[in-house]
Amino acid sequence: MNINIDATAQRTYDAIVIGSGISGGWAAKELTQKGLRTLVLERGRPVEHVKDYPTTMSSPWEMTHRGRYPVDKLAQSPVQSQVGYAFNEYSGHFFINDADHPYQQVKPFDWIRGYQVGGKSLLWARWTQRWAPFNFEDNANDGHGIDWPIRYEELAPWYSYVERFAGISGNKDGLSTLPDGEFLPPFEMFCLEKHVRDVWKKQFPDRHLIISRTANLSKAQKIHTDLGRADCQARNWCARGCLFGAYFSSNSATLPAAAKTGKLTIRPFSVVHSIIYDDAKGKATGVRVIDTNTKEMSEYYARVIFVNAATLNSTLILLNSTSNRFPNGLGNDSGVLGHYLMDHNYRGRIAGVYEGREFDNMYYYGRRPTGTYVPRFRNVLNDKQNDFVRGYAYAAGASREGWGRGNSVDGFGAEFKESLTQPGAWTFSLTAMGEMLPRFDNHVRLNPDKKDQWGMPTLDIDCSWGENEDKMTADALEQGKAMLEAAGIRVTAAFDNHQPPGLAIHEMGTARMGKDPKTSILNKWNQVHSVKNVFVTDGASMTSSACQNPSLTYMALTARAADHAVMEMKKGHI
Repeated sequence: MNINIDATAQRTYDAIVIGSGISGGWAAKELTQKGLRTLVLERGRPVEHVKDYPTTMSSPWEMTHRGRYPVDKLAQSPVQSQVGYAFNEYSGHFFINDADHPYQQVKPFDWIRGYQVGGKSLLWARWTQRWAPFNFEDNANDGHGIDWPIRYEELAPWYSYVERFAGISGNKDGLSTLPDGEFLPPFEMFCLEKHVRDVWKKQFPDRHLIISRTANLSKAQKIHTDLGRADCQARNWCARGCLFGAYFSSNSATLPAAAKTGKLTIRPFSVVHSIIYDDAKGKATGVRVIDTNTKEMSEYYARVIFVNAATLNSTLILLNSTSNRFPNGLGNDSGVLGHYLMDHNYRGRIAGVYEGREFDNMYYYGRRPTGTYVPRFRNVLNDKQNDFVRGYAYAAGASREGWGRGNSVDGFGAEFKESLTQPGAWTFSLTAMGEMLPRFDNHVRLNPDKKDQWGMPTLDIDCSWGENEDKMTADALEQGKAMLEAAGIRVTAAFDNHQPPGLAIHEMGTARMGKDPKTSILNKWNQVHSVKNVFVTDGASMTSSACQNPSLTYMALTARAADHAVMEMKKGHI
């Protein structure tokens, strides 16, 4: 009989990171660079930077369906197919197949997922706005949710730290509602955007149109080129995977940086079943892992564990991590684990056609990989609304109807074809990006009666918009129409699309930070209150949602938490 007496030692690391997406990649980078032998567990397949981007240089005529999925393919994944910008022949392979990963929608919720090394960092829209100081104070000021245990000043240096490494293009706009950061040169606004900006500056002094701050390397620095990254080529094919490494992803940046230390191990095809808690030691000692191919379970051990599986999967793991000490989920003394689920409200859409003619002889170069942005102007500074609290931003942008519009306009014959070779009208659009309030009723729970193919309980998701989100959407539509009309843009569409939560792909909450263990799961360092060697630094940790794109905040929280974890390990506290 052969007995491997070293098996436990071979499966023991200084740190374990669950998940390899945006926050998991950062955890891996920070922990390895601080000297910890780190195991990254990823439930999906391996994806190697450049090598595994099969469509990154493909033209439409090289694709079977010219880049689109046929109707039957869309029908096979009714949830993932809602992501219109990326669920296609070019990048659809980075999304899950819905049938393989079931969940229950108690109320409609579109759960968008990408299971592979790199996670959704291969697919994200790359918009990276800092939170403003008031975003960390809103809960305390208006009574919705619990007070954040940190303030902007505590996170600001970590924002700077992650911005420099990730590479954020943008402009220092000097706005108190959207703090400036460490920026590479901004991409240029289009002529119509500059016109709109100037009109709004006069007619709406509190509403600023700025170039969006985006994780694309407009001008790569040494910290980027040392990892093989290069300048953005303005192709705007980011979701295919970028062979230039010009947009920030785990695969192009954090994981290669971690690998350079020689202390990184990545184990793909690893569904984390639960975190192992030792009642006698009063701490977590490791994780249980199910091999996605063999269905066999094994255990891995470490002194510190970072949970970065993305909001809902992180919460699923915590809920499934039961013990004598924690019968209702790891660290769930408060009973709030799984509650206060949030997403961003992207329901309000406004668009129109510019009626002026002074830009008829102008176009733009390349495919800029970002748009423009209007930071929150409601319920800040001197603005006070009576109908709703918090506020919204706008994703904005101009475009000129151009080549390829033949499937959206009427016509036939040679004259029609010739007309398509000429650029069409200038258009401008706004998408409201509203904050969602944290509400106890919006929650997820385990369904042990409906298990997936690996024997894991599935999630029931019970989440809906509230009256505050409805009123905010109505205001965003009204204000957006007025703003476009003031700039000479004839509004052709203004509507609430009534999409359910989930499609912003900004799910957060469910394992929130807080000052009081009686009302929260995590402390100010993203540590589980009652299990100090477990950290949760992805979207699950969020106490409120603000209206900014959240990934930059996840990065900053993760880097900050990893720094604290290593210091606590050196002191022998964990």
